[in-house]
Amino acid sequence: MRAAVILGMGCSAKDLVPFQADAGAREIIDWRIGMPAASDQVDVILLFGGDGTIHRHLGQLVKLGLPVLVVPAGSGNDFARALGLRRVGDSMAAWRGFCAGHGNLRTIDLGVILPLDADAGGAPAPHYFCSVAGLGLDAEVARRANELPRWLRGHGGYALTLVPTVFRFAAFPMKILTSDGSAGWITRSDQPTILAAFANTSTYGGGMKIAPRARMDDGQLAVCVIGGIDPFKLACLFPTVYFGRHLGLRGVEYFQSARLRVETEAPLEVYADGEYVCRTPVEVAVRSNGLRVVVCG
Repeated sequence: MRAAVILGMGCSAKDLVPFQADAGAREIIDWRIGMPAASDQVDVILLFGGDGTIHRHLGQLVKLGLPVLVVPAGSGNDFARALGLRRVGDSMAAWRGFCAGHGNLRTIDLGVILPLDADAGGAPAPHYFCSVAGLGLDAEVARRANELPRWLRGHGGYALTLVPTVFRFAAFPMKILTSDGSAGWITRSDQPTILAAFANTSTYGGGMKIAPRARMDDGQLAVCVIGGIDPFKLACLFPTVYFGRHLGLRGVEYFQSARLRVETEAPLEVYADGEYVCRTPVEVAVRSNGLRVVVCG
């Protein structure tokens, strides 16, 4: 068996030692650090890192079509958590099962963002995301959190950044249109908005349950829109988001869609998996069966 290894920021070759030393894999792994040129060169990809590392390599991973094992080693590990890989030990168990031929693979959906900026020229390049994309307050929080030291980002940095940002962020006009592929675009949400999140997984920001009903294999994105409520009420709302209890609150919309379009009066930054992607307007859609992942048996 041949494996390619992607090492995210803060990871090094010493992180590979437990995987290389595993008795069931010692003699069958050809470690090739970095991305392979073609899918016939390797059998599986091991990715050491968090959501940002996964995000940056998703386009290439989709093209290769190879199984991917995520080893949670980043400041944010929401995607790994959604796969049941909460610790390195969980990834080790999944790796042993894969090497033993247990067939512990799962095919999951990915999100896709298509910029619609008329000035960009040519066909828009798709931007894949594995967990959650969004704009508004959470995009601003992600931008500020990315400026923090890496250790702090991984130990409550999102929450620390959220609190002061809540009281400075103003609602913005936003329209979300949905399409079922036959009836054209239909307006689904049109209101002053604080936050809009498009979720493939239930959590982001280090465990915030923004979309508790999201599933990675249902061909849908879960959409959560928080309307323009005053800062104090917003600050009181966010603790409920960490437990996924916000869906029934006034000012919160929650629905599912396989394809939608987002329009704002002025271009706003769109973030996905904690990384900047582009500005509105955009289309956001699902790529069904976009990635094969190694999971615990």
